[in-house]
Amino acid sequence: MTAARSGAGPLRRLVVLRHAKSAWPEGVPDHARPLGKRGRRDAPAAGRALAEADLLPDLAVCSTALRARQTWELAATQWGTPPPVRHDERLYAADAADLLAVARETPPDVETLLLVGHNPGLEDLVLALAADCVDDTLERVRVKFPTSAIAVLTWHGPHWSRLAPGIALLTSVTVPRGAGK
Repeated sequence: MTAARSGAGPLRRLVVLRHAKSAWPEGVPDHARPLGKRGRRDAPAAGRALAEADLLPDLAVCSTALRARQTWELAATQWGTPPPVRHDERLYAADAADLLAVARETPPDVETLLLVGHNPGLEDLVLALAADCVDDTLERVRVKFPTSAIAVLTWHGPHWSRLAPGIALLTSVTVPRGAGK
């Protein structure tokens, strides 16, 4: 039985949001790339999807890259009172181990943590943490974790410091898209 189902502490939810579609302006460094037109439509849709699924975080940790910060800001406008956000430079160009280290620093009173960042690190983190999944969610992540994708992992644990590979249940993967062309 995985820890996600073992009852070894309160239910924790790790929500992983890949930044929305970015623009590629000439001469702009990667860290400073803004959201593109589609990204500005999709980021609020991601915020609505999180609210509708009752996945509003107690804390958000966001990459310092402009496109991730803009994704966070546009998503959070869809909620009455956005949760606290911490911008962390370690999420930019992070691999799964880096992201796991950040998640493990989460205060114990946080039940739902949102990470806003980049691929391939986010995809690799989801694949590393998921011991099991609902439906075909794990296969969907293996195939592609596109911009604006949201993955939800649940597990039981007394502290975030105990989050480890193979401990979580991947409960959903969604890719919200905004209206328009």
